[in-house]
Order: sequence, then C-alpha cells, then structure tokens
Amino acid sequence: MSDAKDFTAGVGSNAKKEPRRVVFITRRTSAQVRVTDEEVVQTFPEALFRVAIAIEVLAIALVWIALRFNAPLEGLADPSHTPNPAKAPWYFLGLQELLHYFPPVVAGVLAPTLVVIALIVIPYFNINVEAEGVFVKDRSRRLAIFYAVAVGVSVFLLLFDVYVALVPTLVIIALMLVAAYSSANSRSRVRRYLASKPLSFWIMTWFLFELVILTTIGTFFRGPGWSWVWPWRA
Repeated sequence: MSDAKDFTAGVGSNAKKEPRRVVFITRRTSAQVRVTDEEVVQTFPEALFRVAIAIEVLAIALVWIALRFNAPLEGLADPSHTPNPAKAPWYFLGLQELLHYFPPVVAGVLAPTLVVIALIVIPYFNINVEAEGVFVKDRSRRLAIFYAVAVGVSVFLLLFDVYVALVPTLVIIALMLVAAYSSANSRSRVRRYLASKPLSFWIMTWFLFELVILTTIGTFFRGPGWSWVWPWRA
C-alpha cells in the first residue's frame, strides 16, 4: 500500500472552491458554510404553476358538487310564518349559541371588539415569536400568568353558566398543564409534542375547539325556543 495521500488539511469554509472536505469542528468554529444569499427567489413558473393547478382542481370540484347535490334551501321568507327556532347560517351558529348565554352587548359587541383590539395590539409585543414551547423560558412567571388567566376565564364562564364553553376550556387547560410539566427530553412522544408548542398554537387550538363545539350544539342540539333537544328525539 502506498503512503501517498490525496488530501491536505487546511482551514476553509468555501464549499464551491473545496467540494471534497473533511471538516473538524472546534469550539471556535461552526459548521456554517459561506454562501451568497439571494434577496429575490424565482417563483415563476414552478410556484405559480402549482397554484394555478390547485385553483382549477378546486373550481372543478365545487362545480361538480353544485351540479351533483341540491342546496338545502327553504322557501321565500314569510314574516307571518317564522320558523322556530330561527337559526342563523352555520358559520354564525357559534355566535348565536353565545347569545343564548350572554347579553347581546357582551356576545355581539364586547367580545368581537376585544378580539379586534387584541389582533391590533398583540403584534406590538414580543409574545413567543420564536415558536418555542410556551413554558420553556421564564417558566415560573409564565405559569403564574397562566394560572391567573385560566382561573379568571373559568370563573367568568361559570358565572354565566356557559358549560358548553367551559368544558373545552378545561380540556385545553389540562393539556397546557401537561405541557408545563413536561420537557423536550420526556420519554412520552405526546408530552414532548405538547411541551414544544408555542402560545399561538394553544390560543388557536382553544379558539377552534370552542368554535366547533358551539357550532355543533347550535346545529344539532337546539330546538323550538332554542331549548336543548337530542338529535335522535327531534
């Protein structure tokens, strides 16, 4: 065997100039490769072509559904014969369900106004924008805020007897407690998954959970006079 070697040791990070390398990473160096960053990325025709195909497929599917199935429309509105209950479209049934528990000012004005104000104000604060676990940093302080908010929301829902919204809230609180007392090194895959979720994930999950529950109840469990009825007995 020949003792000749076809490589030499050196220091460099240019992958284009030296494509074949053996890298030794020390404490003073990093594995980052120096490349030229491009400010503009070409998206035509690949990205736009895929978007066009997706739009065409969706349009064809909607047209096929419209031709295949009749829309469940009722007759013309008659003020002298109003249905009981008079239900809003499905996408407003969650709000109509809230109006059953809260005064109109609270459910129809105060709650939407607070949501809009929150959407305007939140971007001006540094709220877990790193998309890391909500309890990863400053755990004790965030736990204290979490307990205060959880107790406040639960008591508020109990005062108005909104149990249909309280149950999903308690489920999300329980999952967040599991996340708070878990870590990225937990043996359970579920605990690791929950511990890695940021605040935005929990807020959106709670919102969607509440929306699905309220809409389902307003659609299938409300009868004449907005009374509670079982779907199989209606």
